[in-house]
Amino acid sequence: MLGYVCKYTPMELFEAMDTEITRLEPSVTDFNHADTLMHANICSYTKAVLEDVMGHDYEGVILTTCCDSIRRLYDTLKSQFPDKFFFLLDIPRKFNDFAVALYERQLKQMLTEYEAFSGKTLDLKRFVSMMQNKAALKKQENTRMSASAASEKGNGQKLNIGIMGARCNNEIRQLLVDRGANLLFDLTCTGLARDFSITEDQILHSYAAALLNQIPCMRMLKAANREHFLDGFTDRLDGIIYHTVKFCDSYSYEYADFRQRLDLPILLVETDSTRQCAGQVRTRVEAFMEELKVKKGLSLTGEKQMIKRKGDTVYTLGIDSGSTSTNAVILDENRQIKAFSVVRTGAKSSQSADAALADVLKKAGLNREDISLIVSTGYGRVSIPFADKNVTEISCHGKGAHLLFPDVHTILDIGGQDSKAIRLNDNGEVADFVMNDKCAAGTGRFLEMMARSLEISIDELGPVSLQSKENIEISSMCSVFAESEVISLIAQNKEIADIAHGIHKAIAGKAMSLLKRVGLNPGYMMTGGVAKNPGVVAVLEEQLGEKLHIYEEPEIVGALGAALYGLCLLYTSDAADE
Repeated sequence: MLGYVCKYTPMELFEAMDTEITRLEPSVTDFNHADTLMHANICSYTKAVLEDVMGHDYEGVILTTCCDSIRRLYDTLKSQFPDKFFFLLDIPRKFNDFAVALYERQLKQMLTEYEAFSGKTLDLKRFVSMMQNKAALKKQENTRMSASAASEKGNGQKLNIGIMGARCNNEIRQLLVDRGANLLFDLTCTGLARDFSITEDQILHSYAAALLNQIPCMRMLKAANREHFLDGFTDRLDGIIYHTVKFCDSYSYEYADFRQRLDLPILLVETDSTRQCAGQVRTRVEAFMEELKVKKGLSLTGEKQMIKRKGDTVYTLGIDSGSTSTNAVILDENRQIKAFSVVRTGAKSSQSADAALADVLKKAGLNREDISLIVSTGYGRVSIPFADKNVTEISCHGKGAHLLFPDVHTILDIGGQDSKAIRLNDNGEVADFVMNDKCAAGTGRFLEMMARSLEISIDELGPVSLQSKENIEISSMCSVFAESEVISLIAQNKEIADIAHGIHKAIAGKAMSLLKRVGLNPGYMMTGGVAKNPGVVAVLEEQLGEKLHIYEEPEIVGALGAALYGLCLLYTSDAADE
């Protein structure tokens, strides 16, 4: 089996020779092998491909000259696996007669080398027949999709989403489908459906022209017509998910341009091809879909739910499964908090959820059978077996914050491993949001590391910082580098209070950058465990110029919002039944 990474790859030629060829979609844990063979600054996707090839028995890989990193990957693979087949296609950056002739020569050279390597021979008549069959099937599929699109246009009950940008693995596509969205198009490096027609008198020449005449990628000189591709979808397109690979600037520029000029909701999803991205990607995509559903007037929680009642009182339970705490809230039908619970998240999120459930039921004096509906949220929301529905923490924080403080328009949530800034409209619905990347800088984990370095407890860190007299700057927000700075300051005999204050200023600076990205709309609220740190709160309030709304237990706001969604679903179902 051969692998490939680019839509300009002539995979049909290999298929005509009965060679299996597959798109490489690497998802790795680390770059331990790649870092020993390539420079550390090589892009993460390139290193992930190398890790993937080293871990699987590929016959070879077809690469293209899309960037210097891929060129370097080709050199590395050739040196590490001399007995396998690797070919680097030099793709012209223009589309004209000269470019087609150049690419045709590239294809012939590739075929000559692969035939010598494999012992197989390309039968051009079979290739033509295969391409004609593909064209006929494609025509049928286009007819079916046009009819389906016309039908969907009328009912408006599903989200219509397109994917654009750089290489995107199948997880995002599958998530959209699983959540009931219509994927109108996939305009990523390898996602767009191939619809080629070739002439029998100049087979390879016409095939080379068809390959180069695809909607151009961003490395092509004339990539501007990518925008015109959207013209046929604007009447039914609800939003765009724009995927980029970290440090791949060309696609980042296109996203920034589209964000400014297109009157469409666009979500930027940046990944580094590691499995550690999966949780945040799921949260961002699902929260974006929830935002679009609100704008379209659709239900966030989906279909009607069977309602369980006991007596005349209705209770819903929201449970927020986070990295450091698992929080539960029980609401009655009047949106009053019956009880709440905060327990530390252990090694298994499901066990922590069980503990939070048992604790909150005990505090409320209720049994499991008394709860009409359970809604989960947080990173571990899909791992809670007893939950009836799940909603992202983005939407739940918005819902909970609006109930507690109706005048809140901007939420800063800093938890154990991530930070979020959320902008609400006047109805308490999410209008925009941003999240930090998978790095824990500026989160609860970061504070725990700093407290250990200062040899004080996490609970002491905030109050101690309020006693600061000297202004100290912590230049790095990377947990490792910041810890080194703190150790250096300790060696300089700086006061613990001053160091702690510097740490909190650094966190506040990072938080402010998130808030500015969604817009500094007065009416601020802080949620999450870090909201219990008076040092961080004081610095943020100073920079914002106003007091932060903070609930008595800031960690339960997400669970409160989840319980509220449960009530909404119950009463929506009631109304539909009447």
